[in-house]
Amino acid sequence: MGGCIGITRSRSGPIEESSGTVSRPNSGALRKNQSLCHETIRWKSDVPLTEGQLRSKRDEFWDTAPAFEGRKEIWDALRAAAVAAEAMDFQLAQAILDGASVSVPNGYLTECYDEWGTRYQVPIYCLSPPMNMVKEASGRDSPAEWSEPADGGAALALRLRLSCSARDRDLRVGARHTIAHCKAELHAQEGIEPWRQRWFYGGKLLADRLLVEEAKITPGYVVQVIVSTDPHPPS
Repeated sequence: MGGCIGITRSRSGPIEESSGTVSRPNSGALRKNQSLCHETIRWKSDVPLTEGQLRSKRDEFWDTAPAFEGRKEIWDALRAAAVAAEAMDFQLAQAILDGASVSVPNGYLTECYDEWGTRYQVPIYCLSPPMNMVKEASGRDSPAEWSEPADGGAALALRLRLSCSARDRDLRVGARHTIAHCKAELHAQEGIEPWRQRWFYGGKLLADRLLVEEAKITPGYVVQVIVSTDPHPPS
């Protein structure tokens, strides 16, 4: 959905977005691997989206893509790399791609290949928000959508690894609390605004509405928290 507006210069020429894909000049052998470009693709949606709608579109794509083609572990790696890249942590994104033996011949996650030559295409809306994103009518999601269960459930400690500090910390929450609630708790303790946080566990991005118990986090295992360096919330 959407087309690119404007041109951003890269190491090998301009980005050109058309019909949801990104291409650029590529020399050398077919599918020659390149380092991931350290830049954000700018694009405009045909139909303006709210943050909630964009999040739903992304979740739908990542949840259904493995059912059509490719290997699930590669899709999980691409999802993690996309989250890291959007948070401007390109070093982590590149490490994820290298660890999964994923090549990006054009330097962008819109077209990738695994070690067996299988092609994976990630839509542009999974890589960056549109420039014409609109706010929810109330400025946030409805209270009913974000309400917490009356009973927080069993207490447990989540081990979080923050990308902004590369250190681990434990966060005590309830099994019946949502990820959104956990982000608010982390904000209270670390001063990291919830909209800057992206939680990732077991190859999956944890949605804000997900309950902690539904995430099935094994005790002692680490939840990756990718922290955006952008000081301004999405508009």
